[in-house]
Amino acid sequence: MTTVLGIETSCDETAAAVVNVPDDASVPLGRVLSESVATQFSEHAPYGGVVPEIASRAHMRSIGPVVRDAVARAGGWGVLDAIAVTARPGLVGALLVGLQAAKGIAFARKLPLVEVDHLAAHLLAVFLDRDGGIGGQPEFPFIGLLVSGGHTALYRIDGPTSMTLLGATRDDAAGEAFDKIAKLCNLGYPGGPIIDRLATNGRPDAIRLPQPMRRRDSLEFSFSGLKTAVATHIERRGGAPTDPTELADLAASVQHAIVETLVRKLMCAVEQTRVPRVVIAGGVAANRGLRATAQSRCNEKGISLYVPAPASCTDNGAMIAYAGAMELRAVPHGKK
Repeated sequence: MTTVLGIETSCDETAAAVVNVPDDASVPLGRVLSESVATQFSEHAPYGGVVPEIASRAHMRSIGPVVRDAVARAGGWGVLDAIAVTARPGLVGALLVGLQAAKGIAFARKLPLVEVDHLAAHLLAVFLDRDGGIGGQPEFPFIGLLVSGGHTALYRIDGPTSMTLLGATRDDAAGEAFDKIAKLCNLGYPGGPIIDRLATNGRPDAIRLPQPMRRRDSLEFSFSGLKTAVATHIERRGGAPTDPTELADLAASVQHAIVETLVRKLMCAVEQTRVPRVVIAGGVAANRGLRATAQSRCNEKGISLYVPAPASCTDNGAMIAYAGAMELRAVPHGKK
């Protein structure tokens, strides 16, 4: 059994978790022993998005208490076999806070340090043993759709440390589009969950919005044009809608355009690779519209769908700890 402390500070959440990973399985499930998270929503909300300098300072205030809480609830420093930390990609200042904390802990405790790719960790979060996911855990290979505030991309995953990029966004990520459109509509931050909630009472065909990059064989994404289309619609009508019905219709139309684009590209990746298993990961994977549409389309085509539990979709320390444990397996002695 390997027990890893995972530290995540790539954007606007300071997170730490301790995860247990059995040594006697080829692709083991990760058992979350403890988890601690400090969110920054209230600090960034007035700006309608994440402000890097504010994020870095918030991480500096939170990193100590968050890590100590996670370690204490897992049984203390003595249970740890390694430290894992997000090293890339992310906000530079925010990443530095987590990296320096992890390096200090690893040095003081004489433990291996594993630097983790944040995107790879999201795609492996489906192997965390938590309730609320879809489909359980997949076999390799599978197609991974990573959808978050900063990233939208398709991958072929052949193993825990073997991932190939198939296509990514040329501009805005899907989560970024949700947040920017929510800001245009004065809905608050973060915008994705708000639009998802409003969309349940709206008509997805109420407003004609573009579904970008429709070329069938392309696995790339682009969401900046959708944001522009919504801005143009709001300008033409003289301002953001305030009527609940109009607002719900706009939210449903936006969600439909984004979700249909994501699922269409995902199905195209399955056709091109002939891999009949898909994983949707990242913060937007918690979106109810995306989950429902992907499940329906996968059922139609006989494709197995896997989605992590909602707690594993957003940025979290447990996915970093698990990815770190898989890296340790690939390089048993880790990195000092």
